[in-house]
Amino acid sequence: MVGDGWVTGAVTAGRLHATVALTRGELDLDITLDLPLGATVALLGPNGAGKTTLLRALAGLQPLRAGRVTLGHQVLEDTAAGVRLGPEERPIGVLFQDYLLFPHLSALENVAFGLRCRGVPKADARRRAQAWLDRVGLGDRAGDRPEALSGGQQQRVALARALATDPHLLLLDEPLSALDASTRVEVRRELRRHLASFPGVRLLVTHDPLEAMVLSDELVVLEHGRVVQAGTPAEVSARPRSRYVAELVGVNLYRGDGAGDRVVVASGASLQAPGAVAGDVFALVHPRAVSLHRRQPEGTPRNVWKGVAESLDQEGERIRVRVGGDIPIVAEVSPAAVAELGLADGGEVWVSVKAAEVQVYPA
Repeated sequence: MVGDGWVTGAVTAGRLHATVALTRGELDLDITLDLPLGATVALLGPNGAGKTTLLRALAGLQPLRAGRVTLGHQVLEDTAAGVRLGPEERPIGVLFQDYLLFPHLSALENVAFGLRCRGVPKADARRRAQAWLDRVGLGDRAGDRPEALSGGQQQRVALARALATDPHLLLLDEPLSALDASTRVEVRRELRRHLASFPGVRLLVTHDPLEAMVLSDELVVLEHGRVVQAGTPAEVSARPRSRYVAELVGVNLYRGDGAGDRVVVASGASLQAPGAVAGDVFALVHPRAVSLHRRQPEGTPRNVWKGVAESLDQEGERIRVRVGGDIPIVAEVSPAAVAELGLADGGEVWVSVKAAEVQVYPA
């Protein structure tokens, strides 16, 4: 036994390798994944990027136009060889966004359902289902139907059902989105603990950057059916490669032409940055490095321009101010600065950023 009662033989050695090409409506999905055992990988991307479609393809619910999916030494799908295992034949557990518990079945019967579908005798399926409910802290609610359970308890039943069949791959489609904010923090903590005890491959779809950072070891970002960036949360945060990723991690990102000590952005305006490499580059500015003024500032900042304060958003103890103009930017300031500058009233502001605070890297 290993981890939290897992059987070592339950998971074959190996990784998930998937080359997936398919078309669904206007979505053209064409990606390659290579995911290790024992790591939780978060799949992020805007609506319509293809996240849930990818999970459905891996689970066998959506056929591929072309590609190959292997899990360890087992081929799940290979369009060139004419191989395609059905969903019930794949060693995969799925936790759906809305859990999809059967309302007429008890918690015990819901967890036992997947086992019974795989031919496990009824008594054995019920015994194993009870053991899983005990493991997720719901052993005393085995006889309750979903309507009698809270959202967090339903999520744990759905997780137990996904894990009861000893899957080699666990797919989680926004597993916390159906919970209210007060429940989400506690359930996130429990989910992290359960995921840490699962020795197989874990792939999590989420829209929540905090959820991704807390639960995952690696991030894969999809946009328009393609992988645009992958790496650890620290790697992705340090060098975002799209506007979506920059907004996700809370920084300002510009793409432009590097020339000497400046970067010329799409509007024709430029950012001064020492040592900017030549060619197609990204320029990153952290909101904390942005200063706002009501009058043109004096001093040494090499990047100074006019803009318009458009909106304010509170984030923790800081206020994020969105400024429009030739170089739109988000500044992060204190509540005292908001009051002192009258930023709640909007209007014209001056923006200043030290050249040394502009990070430039190849696009």
